[in-house]
Amino acid sequence: MGEVTLRGVRKSFGSTEVIPPLDLSIEPGEFVVFVGPSGCGKSTLLRMIAGLESPSAGTIEIAGRDVTHAEPADRGLAMVFQTYALYPHMTVAQNMAFGLEMAKVPAAERAEAVRKAAEILQITELLDRKPRELSGGQRQRVAIGRAIVRDPVLFLFDEPLSNLDAELRVQMRLEIARLHAGLAATMIYVTHDQIEAMTMADRIVVLRKGVIEQVGRPTELYSDPDNIFVAGFIGSPRMNFLPAAITGQGQEGHVLVDVPRLGLSGLPVPLRDPGVRQMGEVTLGLRPEDFGHPETGDRTVELTAEVVENLGGTAYLYTDAGRDAAIVAEVPRRALPSLGETVSFGLRAADCFLFGPDGKRL
Repeated sequence: MGEVTLRGVRKSFGSTEVIPPLDLSIEPGEFVVFVGPSGCGKSTLLRMIAGLESPSAGTIEIAGRDVTHAEPADRGLAMVFQTYALYPHMTVAQNMAFGLEMAKVPAAERAEAVRKAAEILQITELLDRKPRELSGGQRQRVAIGRAIVRDPVLFLFDEPLSNLDAELRVQMRLEIARLHAGLAATMIYVTHDQIEAMTMADRIVVLRKGVIEQVGRPTELYSDPDNIFVAGFIGSPRMNFLPAAITGQGQEGHVLVDVPRLGLSGLPVPLRDPGVRQMGEVTLGLRPEDFGHPETGDRTVELTAEVVENLGGTAYLYTDAGRDAAIVAEVPRRALPSLGETVSFGLRAADCFLFGPDGKRL
């Protein structure tokens, strides 16, 4: 069983604390993604689980065993790196079998393990090739195959797709998801790409400056973020954040909100915590896809198209484009507005989020 438990794990480099004490539990068979901006501590956290970094405090358990001070080879895990780390002078089969050879696994067992892994990854025809003869996607499959043959209790992936082009990234996301379903193995995956996190994870751990901001299923983080950081990081394009003010109490857990940039006053926005009695300045969040047809909203707002981004399947209107406070709205791709055109949208108060001055969800 590949459960992982972190208790009070902390990491400092000299006097600089990069990961304050944190707790985290990962269930057997889960696919958990660590996500966050560069420098948030996600790779450091993964390396501590792998044994490549020592925690400054706390304990790490894998499959019920304390491995805090165990060597990487004694933790029962396998790691797939961003750079593939293949030996150029070895064939694919030799690369995949190398770890088993070092562990003195008999040749017949090594060959069988390589054969099974190659079949799973559909690279049987590549076994006699050298890494220089492979594409980036094929090299990454070999690196994953090298992990599979060890039959680990835990797989660790450190941004494994960042060197691939967009098309290969999509393909390999599907391959890794299929692999997880087939092996039913516990996997921890690090990425800065929230689309990878949303499409692959059973649960996502959102990190900022070494602190876990929120843990949950992708749909939970998207529809019920704890704070403005998670709300802005999960979702593409990011959520719109607009200065607003609570001007009064509404009915049944709602507050009345003025949003000057949208020309709205007295918008009855629901609260996450009906007990909140806050008044004054807040931030209103609204996702681009929640700008709807005028007939579907509680209120109508108008936005002028300064930039129109047509992505084929979807399109986005930008007003105040190029500014930090730009507003982005999804528009029907079959009815793209012209530049300078003013478009009417329907806005439902139930789709709005409110955040206090401290960034926490209200």
